[in-house]
Amino acid sequence: MTINRHALLALILLAAWCCVPSAGSAEEPKRETATFGGGCYWCVEAVFQRIEGVSNVRPGFMGGRIENPTYRQVLTGRTGHVEVIQLEYNPDVVTFETLLQVFWRTHDPTTKNRQGPDVGPQYRSVVFTHTDQQRDVAQQYKRLLNRQKAFQSPIVTSIERASTFYPADADHQDYFNRNPDKQYCQAYIVPKLKKLEELFPDQLKADPANSTDAR
Repeated sequence: MTINRHALLALILLAAWCCVPSAGSAEEPKRETATFGGGCYWCVEAVFQRIEGVSNVRPGFMGGRIENPTYRQVLTGRTGHVEVIQLEYNPDVVTFETLLQVFWRTHDPTTKNRQGPDVGPQYRSVVFTHTDQQRDVAQQYKRLLNRQKAFQSPIVTSIERASTFYPADADHQDYFNRNPDKQYCQAYIVPKLKKLEELFPDQLKADPANSTDAR
């Protein structure tokens, strides 16, 4: 089959055009997943929303025995689920080690089933790991902190393999940013955020208005 000169030129131009990346096809930033339980998920959510490199912070439940648990079911402490937040992070901006530092320094990891006024196994301290590397880093860091006696009592945070994540209902998401003046937020979340600002000033997002990121 013979292809005339004009047709051949058109094919060459088409092939060249297909190889040119479009203006909007910039390489997507890296994204990895982390899941932490450290008491009421409203508190933990508000903390990690403000960390540079973190996005898509969602409260929910993990680690239980039934599928699709409701908030009221988890609240009984009988389903085995933990209130957690699951987030995405860019490891080129913030490392998993830094996320662990923030996690352990912004709640009490020495109390098994209690954070402030919230009592029960659904509030236990836990790192749910998504990779072997996360598991190894979390275990090594926990041992290091206990050797250094970083806290007055040993860390009781459990380190477990991540399982199915069940997002909380919409009215539980982005709770502090929507309800900053509520009594619970003022009494328990605001002090955590002040501590975060004191301990990790270099890890905070420059613009607090972007603390929620795109969901």
